[in-house]
Amino acid sequence: MDVVLIGPIAAGKSTLGNLLSVALGLPQCSIDDVRFRYYSEIGYDESFAKRVYQSEGFWGLYRYWKPFEAHAVERVVEDHPNSVIDLGAGHSVYEDDALFVRVKRALAPCRHVVLLLPSPDLNTSLNVLRKRRPSLRAIEPDINEHFIMHRSNYELATFTVYTEGRLPRDTCAEIVGRIQSEARHPSPPHVPPG
Repeated sequence: MDVVLIGPIAAGKSTLGNLLSVALGLPQCSIDDVRFRYYSEIGYDESFAKRVYQSEGFWGLYRYWKPFEAHAVERVVEDHPNSVIDLGAGHSVYEDDALFVRVKRALAPCRHVVLLLPSPDLNTSLNVLRKRRPSLRAIEPDINEHFIMHRSNYELATFTVYTEGRLPRDTCAEIVGRIQSEARHPSPPHVPPG
């Protein structure tokens, strides 16, 4: 069984990944812990990335990261079967259709791709996340607004869980309950659109 957690910055992916790992008896892999190892497999250049950031700011660095992020998703899913995997926020959002298709293909065998958002109301989600991570306000345009509004997360997710006003353990229990229900009443494997 694979459980993949996706969502914007400060959605609670790593915290819930840890809780789900314990609850389901599965190893956890946080892509933030391994991503640069995977990036280096296809030529990531840290000094070049720093120069991009200095000249073009965060959004330039974001664009530079995209092919490396897609590769990292492919590799982390390959290297960590039967695990709880939490993806960094950018690893599930792609403007380039070819990269997005690669990530959809990589996640297709994963039955449980869970999108974490504070609220079904996107503006509420954005406001909650801004309070959780005030430092992001310095990035213009707002990176989390991009992550929340972009189609990628919604197309990759097999289901969405809303977290606002809930303890992480309660959100974990909901996810475990949905996974156990799916095990009792299996549906066809997830095939992302496109």
